[in-house]
Amino acid sequence: MALAPPLSYSSFRTYLECPLRWKFLYVDRLPEVPRGYFTFGRVVHTVLEDLLRPLVVPSARRAGPGESQRTLDEWRSGAEAKAPWMTRAELLAAYDRAWTGEGYGSAEEEARYRALGEDLLVRYYDQLLDEQPKPVAVEEHLEARWDGIPIHGYIDRIDRTPAGGLEILDYKTSRELSAEDAKGSDQLSLYQVLVESNYPEPVEGLTLYHLRSLTPHRVPPRDRRHLTHLYDRLGTVSDGIRAEAYEPSPGRHCARCDFRALCPEFRNVPAADQVRLRQLVDQFERLRAEQDRLDDEMTRAAEELHRAAEELGVHRLPGTRSTALRRREETWQYSLDAVRPELEAAGLAERVASGRTEEVRRLVRDPALDPELRRRVAETGARRVRWYWELEGNGERSRTSD
Repeated sequence: MALAPPLSYSSFRTYLECPLRWKFLYVDRLPEVPRGYFTFGRVVHTVLEDLLRPLVVPSARRAGPGESQRTLDEWRSGAEAKAPWMTRAELLAAYDRAWTGEGYGSAEEEARYRALGEDLLVRYYDQLLDEQPKPVAVEEHLEARWDGIPIHGYIDRIDRTPAGGLEILDYKTSRELSAEDAKGSDQLSLYQVLVESNYPEPVEGLTLYHLRSLTPHRVPPRDRRHLTHLYDRLGTVSDGIRAEAYEPSPGRHCARCDFRALCPEFRNVPAADQVRLRQLVDQFERLRAEQDRLDDEMTRAAEELHRAAEELGVHRLPGTRSTALRRREETWQYSLDAVRPELEAAGLAERVASGRTEEVRRLVRDPALDPELRRRVAETGARRVRWYWELEGNGERSRTSD
């Protein structure tokens, strides 16, 4: 298989949504139609980068005697209590220079977005003077290999915390944003891994900053279980890319896809083939209806055989040409939520991180562990039994579910 390219959050999300769209974007390099809301977000991020960059003291730089992290106080004069590193007029001038009308559907739409951007930048600017941020990086591109998976990303801002650690901050210009969005953000999780791989200081917080409401949604850093879940999905995406598995995945996202004309889900059948294929589709429809009817009859027959076998206490039912053999398939499922705190306290949570039956059973059978804990884990299991039938005749067997 081919080597997988480094995964960013956006490419990871795109592949999960539709592998074929990922191919069009990242292999074929096909351009998408510009959209105003994407343009708006890029412009605002560009201006915020210009605004914050003068305050950056890189984490890699160790302060010498008498040196400390720079703050807004260094740009304030005694006469002007809030003389900033960039004046409000300079901020708006930077916004004007960065503005582009690409992707907007009308002059009215562009005007609305432009006014929105000016408003939120000015309000953010005023709030920033009081917050006195301590950034160690803005719009920083980081790369890493996460247990063999190459990843990268552009991080809006990394701040120094009062305790000396790091806080990751990502700006959002969307209409709505909540604390739940921050708790479930794969983007923040991936950024945490990137920062932890590139900085010696610990990550102490993650923030999605909603610019429209000036609301920072702060959450604690992800624990190992959360990151393992993301890693598993990244691995699935990386394996799919290496295997060149680019099948389309249709859904609601198709409505906004720019590549519908190239997608087999939506491509029209050539006129020369329509008559022949219409006949095949009609034939398939008739056969599917017949198959459904036969499946219903087979299910009823299997259920009746099952009842007869239960009543008679037998597992072999002879027919004219074959013998029906009754077979059982048993599976176990474990729900560990109730005992997970105990497993974590005992340092055993990693042994059953995936929750797979084999993992849990190995733990339950380990004589070196506390018998009471093993019993409690075992009691979370539930057995599922499914009966099925095999036909034996003429030296062959065929399997039929009841």
